[in-house]
Amino acid sequence: MTITIDGKPCVCESGEVLLDVASRNGIVIPTLCHHEGLPGQGCCRVCVAQVEAGGRSEIVAACVYPVERECEVFTANETVRRLRAMVLSLLHSLAPDSSEVADLCEEYGAQEYDRFIKKHGGKCILCGLCVKACESFGTGAIWTVKRGVLKAVSTPYDEPSLVCVGCAGCAGVCPADAIEVTETENERKIWNKTFKLMHCPKCGGTMGTQMELWRAASKIGSEVPELCEVCRKKAIANVMADTYGC
Repeated sequence: MTITIDGKPCVCESGEVLLDVASRNGIVIPTLCHHEGLPGQGCCRVCVAQVEAGGRSEIVAACVYPVERECEVFTANETVRRLRAMVLSLLHSLAPDSSEVADLCEEYGAQEYDRFIKKHGGKCILCGLCVKACESFGTGAIWTVKRGVLKAVSTPYDEPSLVCVGCAGCAGVCPADAIEVTETENERKIWNKTFKLMHCPKCGGTMGTQMELWRAASKIGSEVPELCEVCRKKAIANVMADTYGC
């Protein structure tokens, strides 16, 4: 079927997520809590859009809204920009130190409102991506703690987690750069815990933390790899070349 997004006809399948349809057609809808590898969050509401169909109009979150019939979509009209600015104002009060949120606030002219409770500092927008990433890896080392204005993401009792492997996947998906990771040549520190880094003996590249590699190997029932993925592929290619003379 064909829907119209900001005046542009876009072909899509029934049930396809609106954000995906827009992205495929070169229409940019801003997001913070959305990640391709961890879909279905829909909590930051920065991706609001207006959908009109059958004589009705509704405001939806584009990252989780399934398109089920022909409709007309507006992603940047006055109504949407006003609502997006309001959402960003709230997020800025929640995460005043986030440059990503601040940049979007400037783009949409978001104002500060006295009725919003402001934090003294912080970058976390409580989108939950880091928690979901940790769960998907199978460790569950972090989750949201406390309630209300004190709500935050942390390890149990803010102590070093017994199950965290230091993969830093949580930091990798964070849209607000809120998770602090410090790294030296041989160590990585995250969530108040220090991990030993393992290096490829051939190229010297970082392969991951020792605990991360042990866990990954145990899950698939193999030995901890001696070389990084790139060097392993090169080694296999060399063996194939020697074997078949190519």
